[in-house]
Amino acid sequence: MNDNFFCEGVDKAPQRSLFNALGHTKEEMKRPLVGIVSSYNEIVPGHMNIDKIVEAVKLGVAMAGGTPAVFPAIAVCDGIAMGHRGMKYSLVTRDLIADSTECMALAHHFDALVMVPNCDKNVPGLLMAAARINVPTVFVSGGPMLAGHVKGKKTSLSSMFEAVGAYTAGKMSAEDVEEFEDHACPTCGSCSGMYTANSMNCLTEVLGMGLRGNGTIPAVYSERIKLAKMAGMQVMELYRRNIRPLDIMTERAFQNALTADMALGCSTNSMLHLPAIANECGIKIDLDMANEISARTPNLCHLAPAGHTYMEDLNEAGGVYAVLGELNKKGLINTDCMTVTGKTVGENIAGCINKDPETIRPIDRPYSETGGIAVLRGNLAPDSCVVKRSAVAPEMLVHKGPARVFDSEEEAIKVIYAGGIKAGDVVVIRYEGPAGGPGMREMLSPTSAIQGAGLGSSVALITDGRFSGATRGAAIGHVSPEAVSGGTIAYVKDGDIISIDIPNCTITLEVSDEELEERRRTMPIKHKEGITGYLKRYAQQVASADKGAIINS
Repeated sequence: MNDNFFCEGVDKAPQRSLFNALGHTKEEMKRPLVGIVSSYNEIVPGHMNIDKIVEAVKLGVAMAGGTPAVFPAIAVCDGIAMGHRGMKYSLVTRDLIADSTECMALAHHFDALVMVPNCDKNVPGLLMAAARINVPTVFVSGGPMLAGHVKGKKTSLSSMFEAVGAYTAGKMSAEDVEEFEDHACPTCGSCSGMYTANSMNCLTEVLGMGLRGNGTIPAVYSERIKLAKMAGMQVMELYRRNIRPLDIMTERAFQNALTADMALGCSTNSMLHLPAIANECGIKIDLDMANEISARTPNLCHLAPAGHTYMEDLNEAGGVYAVLGELNKKGLINTDCMTVTGKTVGENIAGCINKDPETIRPIDRPYSETGGIAVLRGNLAPDSCVVKRSAVAPEMLVHKGPARVFDSEEEAIKVIYAGGIKAGDVVVIRYEGPAGGPGMREMLSPTSAIQGAGLGSSVALITDGRFSGATRGAAIGHVSPEAVSGGTIAYVKDGDIISIDIPNCTITLEVSDEELEERRRTMPIKHKEGITGYLKRYAQQVASADKGAIINS
């Protein structure tokens, strides 16, 4: 493979003159040009340390004989965007990130890339870009936040949101809420539970695109800086061996990712992102695959919000490799897949042990024999919907109750905070899907309000929107088709009985076909007014949630 594309030939003299303007020496121009995609900014806690990660990556690239050049990627903090119009701008950034990174990388003819993401849409957006660009690429994230401590117990952002719900329900004092506010998020990094950012950083490791520890080494540990240097050095090895993302992100690698997803109890958002990333690789992930894999994959981890362990605990227990090692004891992992280490998954996990059988349950003593996510179907969601089964109270795995229907998150939260939801209810929030929202907002505020009011074991919530990885309870999202597309959810009425059977993967609106047909004739679809700019274009182009909310080309 040639070194820097611009290093030789009179025809490239104009480009070299611009590299001179950058202060590059002739020696630097002869080396492979390595783009470092930096997600650093000063508004997202998960990204405020990325400048240090990037500097370490640059050093690693230079030590290994490359010429590093940094360019940016945007990132939205879902926690800060939560509960207001800002959340409409979260999922939509995934495609902006992929598109802008593709443009920068190909316009400047980089020989290799190191992606430095951390938060929810940033990670999948850059994985999508890596597949499109397909030059040697390594991922190194900013790392997870350490858990907070309140009243002697570890805590995290999900507890903070639930504290607000408890206060509104009269179950917690303002002083107690303030204690959570001051101590729930104590360091930089992606929020400390198995929420979407950490789910995707762990799955990046499983896919083979990140080095060991990418998903779990805390942001504030010096080990994270070492990992960044190693990533910079390793991308040069991939360059020399011409190992590219499409050599790594194969169909068998995505099978591994879905399997690890089930074992780890990842965020339901992975059911949006993995299909979207696979699509860029020319691979189709049918959501029925998720149930097939779940049926044979034990759930080994109950990290927050499902339980009381955190990313720092998973790291100490041996991290993602230890989980893969447990799964491999029953032959559930494709060990022949290539990774950015230059070795196979099997070579990587050889000798890795589970150091904490309470954080990572042994394969013969799982939390459950089936995986942490379930895909449901029925007349309410003919094309599927998704629930984080591992975070559902046992008594809510099968539930039947009357619908309480709302046409927006704001309508629902107002009634929940006012005490208008009762035990047994099924809260339905519609017109929040990818096109109908637009932007498919996360519903952490209403689910946390339900939990905080003590209704988590008696009330379900169903939406064509989605849920934060911090959500727990019978929270069923991604209902497809969505309301604005004429899905059944658009025709649910207050008082309709909805039956949920998570073990059997079914969801049913107990209304006759004849009555539904009559409602389709008489109930108009609602379209939001005043949608402009990027959101308007997004709403016109986005596919449904069961397709990964990809942009239709």
